[in-house]
Amino acid sequence: MADSDTPHTPPLLLPSAIHQAIQPGTALLRLETTQSRKGLLDGAWWPRTRDIETELPALISVLTGHLGPITRVGVDASAWNGLPPRLVVDGQVVHLDSDPVGDDTVLVTRGDNDHFALLVVPPDTTAEAAREAMARAVRADNITEAAQILIAATPDPAAGGAGGPAA
Repeated sequence: MADSDTPHTPPLLLPSAIHQAIQPGTALLRLETTQSRKGLLDGAWWPRTRDIETELPALISVLTGHLGPITRVGVDASAWNGLPPRLVVDGQVVHLDSDPVGDDTVLVTRGDNDHFALLVVPPDTTAEAAREAMARAVRADNITEAAQILIAATPDPAAGGAGGPAA
């Protein structure tokens, strides 16, 4: 069978049902808890606002259900409206660190040294761009850094479409 006869599924698209579910506040996760994690990112998160005290507890609750207790979260303080030193989520203290990781990732720590990196899609991102960025981030073979994923997924106003470089 020729390549042209092979059905082609776009590699960056999620199933249609997931497209409808992706709204601000959504987290898409590809959680591999073994040392063989190959992708640069373990998931993606699209918060609704820049209020970390409102947004982060729901993410931590979901992650705790999959990973166990979360002890620390590293974020870029300049990307959020205020950053307390800690939050209490579901009765557990989670320490917040202001790391120079950039506002395009959040680093979640389980236990002492087990880190998970999530792409943070800015709250004002269009649904189409957020879906594309999140789909790229959760691919097991992703080797693209978070900032580059966001640039590639953001429409270039000069070109009138997605995927162009930011000017």
